[in-house]
Amino acid sequence: MSAEPTRRIVLLRHAKADWPDVDDHDRPLAERGRKDAPAAGRWLAGSGIPLDLALCSTAARTRETWKLAAHELDRRPRTVYEERIYEASAGELIALINEISDEAKDVLIVGHNPGMHAVADALAGSAEGDALARMSRSGFPTSAIAVLAVTGSWKSVEHSGARLVSFWAPHPK
Repeated sequence: MSAEPTRRIVLLRHAKADWPDVDDHDRPLAERGRKDAPAAGRWLAGSGIPLDLALCSTAARTRETWKLAAHELDRRPRTVYEERIYEASAGELIALINEISDEAKDVLIVGHNPGMHAVADALAGSAEGDALARMSRSGFPTSAIAVLAVTGSWKSVEHSGARLVSFWAPHPK
């Protein structure tokens, strides 16, 4: 009898955004964000995670973050721009994860706080090394990445059903 497959959820919070006089959904990246997003992409490239799918919020700052980060990858995954990620709660993000086809093994979600931090906290039933402490200490800043491992189908992902395997931030606290 073989073990169920391990899947990975990679959560990327958008890079630092500017606050011009535009609708929140249309906010662009700030200069620091345009520097940090490629750094996040380089971390992803170095992680060895072969992303199969990227789900990205439709907000301008998440689209720009993903464009700059993806440019650093040797192989870019199929990307789906998903309106439901914008302003999503942990529960809404878990419901979105439950809809992912099991053909995808490693999935990236590019989104916003408080949703990214909330879903990472909600899913992390355990953690490796000091990943949870680093995530808690940092507060999931812009451009931060959390990698969570789950076993079984995407449909079975639930609260406390994942293991936080790594956490990265461009400016660690």
